[in-house]
Amino acid sequence: MAEYLILIYEHEESYATATPELYAEVMEAHNRFGERFADKIVAGKALKDTAAATSIRNDVVTDGPFVETKEALGGFYLINAENLDEALEIAKQCPARFGGVEVRPIHVFE
Repeated sequence: MAEYLILIYEHEESYATATPELYAEVMEAHNRFGERFADKIVAGKALKDTAAATSIRNDVVTDGPFVETKEALGGFYLINAENLDEALEIAKQCPARFGGVEVRPIHVFE
C-alpha cells in the first residue's frame, strides 16, 4: 500500500462570495467523500485562505503566498492506495467545485 496526497486547488473568491446554501452543499460533498473512502483516508484538512499565509524566501518573511494565482491550495486528503491508478480513481471523486485536484505520491526514504 502506498500513500498519495490529493491536493485541492480552487478559486478562493468563489468561496468568499458563496451563499450559505452553496457552502453547505460543498461541505456535504466532502462529508460524503470522507464516508465513501473512510477506509482509504489517513488524514484530511482544509486550509485557511491565502490571506492567512506567511511566506519565507531567503530568510525574508512576507505576508501572503509566494505568487498570485487563480487557484489556491485549499486543502488535502492523505490516502492509502494500492497504486497510482487507484489513487486517481479516488481523486476523481474528490469535491473541487471551483477548481481541480492534483495527486502526488508520498516519497518514502529508506
